[in-house]
Amino acid sequence: MSDQHEHWQRTYRTHPAMYGEQPSEAAVYAADLFREIRAVEVLELGSGHGRDAIYLARRGFRVTATDFSAVALAQLREGAEAAGMGGRVSTRELDVRQPIPLPYRSVDAVYAHMLLCMNLSTQELRDLVAEIRRVLRPGGAFVYTVRNTDDAHFGAGTALGDDIYEHGGFAVHFFSEALVDSLAAGWELRDRHSFEEGELPRRLWRVTQLLPPH
Repeated sequence: MSDQHEHWQRTYRTHPAMYGEQPSEAAVYAADLFREIRAVEVLELGSGHGRDAIYLARRGFRVTATDFSAVALAQLREGAEAAGMGGRVSTRELDVRQPIPLPYRSVDAVYAHMLLCMNLSTQELRDLVAEIRRVLRPGGAFVYTVRNTDDAHFGAGTALGDDIYEHGGFAVHFFSEALVDSLAAGWELRDRHSFEEGELPRRLWRVTQLLPPH
């Protein structure tokens, strides 16, 4: 992932706050769900420059925001301070191929917008979901979005194997329904929602899965 790491570092340097300040639709949905389950501690994976992390903090959650780009996390901290949310958001640099540096059952909810569809193999995704399960408390929720195999870029660009294609410098793992279902094994798969985002438009899944309460 080193080439992708440098690509994202360069992208955030060149285009600070590239996704704007408004939260994604997925974050608005996740915040409502997290309120429903009475979550307090939220972990965001792949937070980028923080538009969703700051929104979740505004909604009253304590957010641990992680990304593998130190440049993005610096922008996130600056944005959180400017929004008066510095006390509700902490940041950690994290490559999700490594263990999540949080204790067992230490968070109430996990959120990841467009992180799982990065250049991660299916086995790395399984390992990551196992780590998410480890840090989630019973009854906790995991909401993630990924590009799916109906996306216009699926099959375009350079094939890297495992339904991963590199297009415009970005490597993307496109998710089939079968992959979503397999990653939800042992969870309650509450929702697998198809939606569009952006100018292409991108075709995405928004997946909601819950840990059993006991």
